[in-house]
Amino acid sequence: MMRLKIWISYLLLFFLLFSFSSLRAQEYKYEIGGMAGVSFYMGDANMTKLYQSPGPAEGVVFRINKDFRWSMKSNLIFGHLSGDTKHTSDAFPFGRQSSFSRTFYELGSQIEFNFFNYSDKYTYLNTKRLTPYVFAGLGITYASGKKTFFDANIPFGLGLKYRLRDRLNLGFEFSFRKLFSDNLDVTEKDNGFNLNDPQGIKSSALKNKDWYSLTLLSLTWNFGIRCNPCYNE
Repeated sequence: MMRLKIWISYLLLFFLLFSFSSLRAQEYKYEIGGMAGVSFYMGDANMTKLYQSPGPAEGVVFRINKDFRWSMKSNLIFGHLSGDTKHTSDAFPFGRQSSFSRTFYELGSQIEFNFFNYSDKYTYLNTKRLTPYVFAGLGITYASGKKTFFDANIPFGLGLKYRLRDRLNLGFEFSFRKLFSDNLDVTEKDNGFNLNDPQGIKSSALKNKDWYSLTLLSLTWNFGIRCNPCYNE
């Protein structure tokens, strides 16, 4: 929670520094900023419940804005994931229980699509300073523990962007990260009872894999002036 408070302080300072900057009727190619929020795990210890055992998450984000509708986003995120079979209604063999706790790090990229032309200028192009958006992409996840975890992930989700000022954007997004293995919740190297197929059910690429989810607020700053303001025509 201390890290979360520090990030919130940074975001507030970021807003104060740039909210009084000079405004120019230009669009920008790039965005950079910070994100903070919560993360939670879904897997053998939590099959259905959203926001069970939430942990803090924070990171940095960079966008390349191709036009008013399309963007490519890259992010570096770290946070905390945990789970405990005591919180699930599933019955495990011989009544055994397990839990885990990890710090994770994610590097990924996504393509975003805005439902409206996103800008606070050029109203003749039917632009809006508020737009919902959807995104999908590809990333990699590393998690610490006695048994380390490393795997690819598929991120997908939806969000909302609001142009606060000429260079400032406020964002909110909710997403899932689908993993390709079932051992995010396995932190020990021994062969005792753990959460890697505890029911003995064979996994496949689309079944019985671990997931995690992120709910993040972001504040980004635009830079890199685009020379032609009518680029979306």
